[in-house]
Amino acid sequence: MKQRLFVTLSLAGLAMATFGATKPKASIKSLNKTTIQQPTYTEWHDLQVNAINRFPLHTNFFTYPADDWVSEKDGKIVSKDILHMNKTESKYFLSLDGTWKFNWVANADQRPTDFYKEDLDDSKWKTMNVPGNWEMNGFGDPEYVNNGFAWREHFNEQPPAVPTKDNHVGSYRRIIDIPANWDGKQVVAHFGSVTSNIYLYVNGKFAGYAEDSKVAAEFDITPYLKKGKNLIAFQTFRWCDGSWDEDQDFWRLSGVARESYLFARDAKLHLEDIRVTPDLVNNYKDGVLNISAKVKGTGKLNFILFDKESKQVATATGLAKNGTANITMNVENPDKWNAETPYLYTLQVSLSSALKNGNMKSASMTPVKVGFRKVEIKNKQFLVNGQPVLIKGANRHEIDPDGGYVLSMERMIQDIKIMKRLNINAVRTCHYPDDPRWYELCDEYGIYVVAEANQESHGFQYGDDAAAKKPMFAKQIMERNQHNVSMYFNHPSVVTWSMGNETVMGDNFLQAYKWIKSQDQSRPVQYEQARRGEGTDIFCPMYYPVSACEKYAKDPNSPMPLIQCEYNHTMGNSGGNLKDYWNLIRKYPILQGGFDWDFVDQGLHRKVLKPMTIKNPEKMSNEELRKIEYCYGGDYNNYDPSDNNFNCNGIIGPDRQLNPHAYEVAYQYQNIWAKMVNAEKGEVSVHNENFFRDLGNYALAWSLIEDGVETQNGTIADIEVAAQQTKNFTIPYDLSKVKGKEVFLNIDFRLKKAEPLMEAGQIVAYAQLAVKEKKCCGHCADNMAKAQDGKKVKAKLIDKKGEQDITVTTPDLTVKVNRTTGLISEYTYRGKSLLGEGGTLKPNFWRAPTDNDFGAGLQKKFKVWKNPVMNLKGVAVEKDKKANTINICATYEMPEVKGELEIEYLIMPNTGAMKVSQEFDASDDAKVCDMFRFGMLMQLPYDMDKSQYYGRGPIENYSDREDCMRIGIYSDDADNQYFPYIRPQESGTKGDMRWWNQTDASGFGFKVKSCKPFYASAIHFDTEELDDGDDKDQRHSFNLKKSRFTNLFLDAEHSGVAGENSWGAWPLEKYRLHYGDKNFTFVLIPLDK
Repeated sequence: MKQRLFVTLSLAGLAMATFGATKPKASIKSLNKTTIQQPTYTEWHDLQVNAINRFPLHTNFFTYPADDWVSEKDGKIVSKDILHMNKTESKYFLSLDGTWKFNWVANADQRPTDFYKEDLDDSKWKTMNVPGNWEMNGFGDPEYVNNGFAWREHFNEQPPAVPTKDNHVGSYRRIIDIPANWDGKQVVAHFGSVTSNIYLYVNGKFAGYAEDSKVAAEFDITPYLKKGKNLIAFQTFRWCDGSWDEDQDFWRLSGVARESYLFARDAKLHLEDIRVTPDLVNNYKDGVLNISAKVKGTGKLNFILFDKESKQVATATGLAKNGTANITMNVENPDKWNAETPYLYTLQVSLSSALKNGNMKSASMTPVKVGFRKVEIKNKQFLVNGQPVLIKGANRHEIDPDGGYVLSMERMIQDIKIMKRLNINAVRTCHYPDDPRWYELCDEYGIYVVAEANQESHGFQYGDDAAAKKPMFAKQIMERNQHNVSMYFNHPSVVTWSMGNETVMGDNFLQAYKWIKSQDQSRPVQYEQARRGEGTDIFCPMYYPVSACEKYAKDPNSPMPLIQCEYNHTMGNSGGNLKDYWNLIRKYPILQGGFDWDFVDQGLHRKVLKPMTIKNPEKMSNEELRKIEYCYGGDYNNYDPSDNNFNCNGIIGPDRQLNPHAYEVAYQYQNIWAKMVNAEKGEVSVHNENFFRDLGNYALAWSLIEDGVETQNGTIADIEVAAQQTKNFTIPYDLSKVKGKEVFLNIDFRLKKAEPLMEAGQIVAYAQLAVKEKKCCGHCADNMAKAQDGKKVKAKLIDKKGEQDITVTTPDLTVKVNRTTGLISEYTYRGKSLLGEGGTLKPNFWRAPTDNDFGAGLQKKFKVWKNPVMNLKGVAVEKDKKANTINICATYEMPEVKGELEIEYLIMPNTGAMKVSQEFDASDDAKVCDMFRFGMLMQLPYDMDKSQYYGRGPIENYSDREDCMRIGIYSDDADNQYFPYIRPQESGTKGDMRWWNQTDASGFGFKVKSCKPFYASAIHFDTEELDDGDDKDQRHSFNLKKSRFTNLFLDAEHSGVAGENSWGAWPLEKYRLHYGDKNFTFVLIPLDK
């Protein structure tokens, strides 16, 4: 049981006699008589005025006045557990969240100018929740823009001018009651995030103005308050001059996105700011806390450091007099903070003032979470606590399919839990500071954070004359970086500062870099546009190709570690070649990882639901997920500029369901690796890729898989392997009992005991190792064709020139091949058709283009393969009486692709099986483009939708995204094999097939076997339904029309899906299907119940 610390006054060095002795005489009104600057209402389009009467930003903390944590009851003093209090428990906290009166206008010149007046009649106004985005509540439409400003195409971009037309304005009003015990206190209004600005009024009086929509704005509202009821009113514009710096790649929404509240504090003596800088000394063994506290007034500071068990670890004192107190606290061998073992201490800061009698009077107490860790760049490597950690990261936008920018704590914890499940250990707060609670969660659960400032001016591009280089933007760029550092300084999870995103590098950023360095020497600073030069400590490019990474790693003159700020653009069916990146990262020390773009698809629910309605998407089938109506850019109107589905790039879906490429991310990011050392002896090596923890809480569960079936299993409970070490273990399987032709060893690394957000038994890493590989003679299909055991069955061949079809019949089997097309027109077994009505088996070289295919223009470059002309040259028939087979061969001239195609149907009457061979003979000197696939499409009856297969599964996989899927026997159906990407595209393919059974519910159907591993999928959609054509359409998976067939795709080869980017990158060379000779042979074997 955790020991709870109840703070006593003697512990803080305070005098009990002073508690509650006198009541403050000053009223709320009389505290401040400072002349307040008044607004001109030009602020919203003035780059040089970004705030009026706004308090300087400070680190995230909440101060508890003395009577919050001590009180008198029945003549006794009662103390609360201050270390575990929440600010909502304070007597001096008043939430402003909830329902407000609300007025919305479409254009800025229509806004009510008297919105703040006390006598205004707002009875006809609507209501709006705070926090809440207007567009998610029926006021305006969500707008998505990636490249270009939100007013793109509708406004002449001449900064600092901001549009009036379409510049929506929201006005808010609410009556609140100020608690009586706040009389005599300073009252501060806190607005966590308001887009794009805020004009604040209290009781008809102007209280302040602020921009920078992703950090808190605080104002002293004491002079305007009165006892009892008070009117709080504010107005915010959709766009202001700050919007030139908020051109991020996300939904453009407006309103209040984070919590808002009032708090009260001692007006004459209070903690204004506190910064805690941890350090490790003596070879990273001992800890140091450098504490800088800024105090209003004169008081004594007491610092007490507590561990997780609320035990006192260290103390210090200091005196602050209208300024800053600097304190150093030394701790011998503290528990260290890192993402693997995140240990937090609590620093209790008490502030007290001296009385005339020499005693001390408590003013306040402030708890601050701290972690001991050291971040540095040494020898061209990024180090945490002296270790060259690997950044297995993701970029994360703050987005919810119902709340927009408004995320609940439940949603944030869900995101952390998924990150842990996917082995993601780092997050970049793209491209702005996040809700302070997010950093607290990263502190608590262990996620490295690249904390990014709210700065992006992508629309200005990167030329020498780009506006962002000009002096007019110097103040905004500087202030936004100051805000970011000032708020999030104390979080141990923050290991790097990022100055922003996709804004041209210049002196404005160089000055910001120098300012950050002057404030914080304990962390590196990164900026992508600084490249490898001055203004960044880390080379953090985006979408750096695999080949460029290796070139950088091999160059001895490369100046700094390479950690990509964005890579592996997971848009739609993507995420290919991640393994190629990580093979290099694990090979070259100067390469240390990157941040996937991005964590979550930004799709919004077409019909806004109650937040977190869909809590367990992992329990839903793909068909159930397909029916969820997600919207992307351009879905809401035809007027606003849009970059369409370019905001659907997530590792996971909007409701936090795993996209197929999530499994590859989890696999490539895993921290435990197994390799086969000696298969005969069962000797396996286990490498612990962690840098700070051993494998003491993991067990190795193993199973032996023979021809897809588990035959042996066991567990090695103790696998003590130290961090960054490798150790061999013997798996006690018995090879003498093995009868299978192909044998694999599956290994799962499971948690023995639950850890935060991770349950006992959870698989954190896995492997599949070959024990016995199946040997192939190269003639398997021929051998299968000849293996017609049992009684010889006589076949009847009808081959008459006047007949439309060439027909082969047996008592069980009928096969018809059309003379005009050379394709099968009928295929029945025991009176039931193996083809859907009007269906056939035909060559197939095309897939519905993926987002990456469209980005590279492959839908046009490969178009010759979409429906290539196939001129039938002839159909030949050969009957082999000795083998009792009939061979029908169709030959085609394919002039557009300069080759010849031959399809053979070898019918085996004894078994009813049919061997199908497709061979393409390419012209030697022809220059023809690549193809997506080389295979065949079989159109089956709709209800022949049950699949069982032996290959990689159960999730779709492709040649450049297959490591995460293990070879085994799996079952599925045609509805579930199509994964519902938000925009329809190629989906469902799985590789390394040994065999594939396709049947109806009764078990009638057929088996597909091939000599070589092949690709296959069975879905209820035609390729044409998933294919947009030459250009993308505004289409969605939820409104797809199903085929009358179950479409079975069989491929000898299938192109990779690529992943370096989604606007030009092809699959890597080794994953492409180049023009040339190709062949595919498989056998269809009828199955009956």
